[in-house]
Amino acid sequence: MKTHSLMIGGTRGVGRELARLFAEDGHVVSVIGRRAPSEGDQTREGVHFWTLDVANAAALTSALNEIVAKNGRLNNLVFLQRFKGEGDKWAGEIEISLSVTKSVVESVADKFSDTGEKSIVVVSSIADQFVSEGQPVGYHVAKAGLFQLVCYYAVVLGPKGIRVNCVSPCTLVKDENRDFYSKNKPLLDLFQKTIPLGRMGTAVESANVIAFLCSPKASFVTGQRITVDGGVSLVSQEALARKLSGV
Repeated sequence: MKTHSLMIGGTRGVGRELARLFAEDGHVVSVIGRRAPSEGDQTREGVHFWTLDVANAAALTSALNEIVAKNGRLNNLVFLQRFKGEGDKWAGEIEISLSVTKSVVESVADKFSDTGEKSIVVVSSIADQFVSEGQPVGYHVAKAGLFQLVCYYAVVLGPKGIRVNCVSPCTLVKDENRDFYSKNKPLLDLFQKTIPLGRMGTAVESANVIAFLCSPKASFVTGQRITVDGGVSLVSQEALARKLSGV
C-alpha cells in the first residue's frame, strides 16, 4: 500500500515543492489549499487537490472525511497554512495557525495507518523565537504557540506511534519571490552577508527537511524543532552589526 501524505496548504512555496517531492517518492498526496493549484500541478500524477477555506469548519471536516475515504488512512500530515484574510489579524492568525492545526490533528488522530511511518510536521517560522518587523503580533504569538502544540501532541500521540515535529524556516527564495530578489540585488547581497552559509535558502531545501521528518530516517525523532536558516540565528547582533558596518 502506498504512503498517504496529507498537506494542509500546498499549492505555493514550500508546500508546492513538498507535494512534488512526495509524488516523486511514490506517495499518494492529498492537498487542501485556499487557492486552486496551477494548471501544471493539477496534472501531477498522484497528487489530489481540495480547494477550500480551512476556516470553514464544516467544509474542512467534510474534506478530511472524503480524503481518507478516497485515498486511505494517513501516514503523514503536514501543516503549511497561513492566514491571508482581512479583518482582525490577531483573531485570524490564532484561528488559522493554532485552532485549525489543533482541530485537524484531533479529527484525524484515529485515521492514521496501522502500519508504516506515522508523522505530523508543523511548519512554523523563525518568528516563533525572534521578532520579524512587518509581521503583526498575532503572527508571532501563533508561531510560538505552534511549537508548544508540537510538544504536547508529541507526548499525547506518541503511544499511537505518531511522531510530531516542527520546522521553522527563515525567508526563502521560492517561485513566488524569485523575480523580486533577482531585481533587487543589493537586498539579496545584504541578506546573503548575514547568513553564515553565504546564500539564501530555497523552498526546496525546506521541503527536504520536512520530507526527512516524514521518512523512516527520522523514526525516533519527535517533539523537535528544526530551524532552516543557514545559521543566521546563531550570529549575535553585535557581530552582525560590525560585519555589515565594516567597523
